[in-house]
Amino acid sequence: MGESSRIAGQDGLRADARRNRLSILSAARVVFAEHGIDAPMATVARRAGVGVATLYRRFPTRDALVRATFAHQTDTCAQALTEALADPDPWQGFQRLVETVCELQREERGFPAAFVSAFPDTTRERTRVCEQAERDFMALVRRAQAAGALRADFHPSDLAVALLSHCGLVTALPDDHAASRRLVAYLLQSFRAEAAHGALPAPSALSLRSLPLAADGSQGHRPPRA
Repeated sequence: MGESSRIAGQDGLRADARRNRLSILSAARVVFAEHGIDAPMATVARRAGVGVATLYRRFPTRDALVRATFAHQTDTCAQALTEALADPDPWQGFQRLVETVCELQREERGFPAAFVSAFPDTTRERTRVCEQAERDFMALVRRAQAAGALRADFHPSDLAVALLSHCGLVTALPDDHAASRRLVAYLLQSFRAEAAHGALPAPSALSLRSLPLAADGSQGHRPPRA
């Protein structure tokens, strides 16, 4: 083994360990896009050119692998929420938040599956992060409603329903970006205050915790296969 392979970087990993980690994450993105996040961990290992034992040393659980694979996307969602709150125009902030999440769904084919999947979320810190994300999103909603831009009967679950609908489209038609953009525009127009005509049916019971807006990428309800 060469000297460069034995020297640890700033992240504490040796060069060969860093290469293995990057290979695994790259392979996971491809495998999850092709087969969904329930694809066998052994398939990811084979695509990465490493042993299953090596994969599990780097990522002890599927939860850990999925979170690491889509860390950039979930961080981008969290940043979009922060920027939406800081925008002096709450509707512009709300619109950019929705567009950012939908763009990630469209551009990263594995992300929609990760987005609608669930992982046990029992730690106090993760609960705190999720609750803060919910409070931040509701603050944005109230600001947009107070400005007369967002319909008064908007419910947080409406965003989950809209994003799940978009998820279905990009999963079925991954290369039809025009359809994706048009659906997003329709959805955003339906949220405008001037689009409210008559009473809506009762809202869904979906939780905001289904949405990847927490900084650690915490998500919603169905535990994945081991």
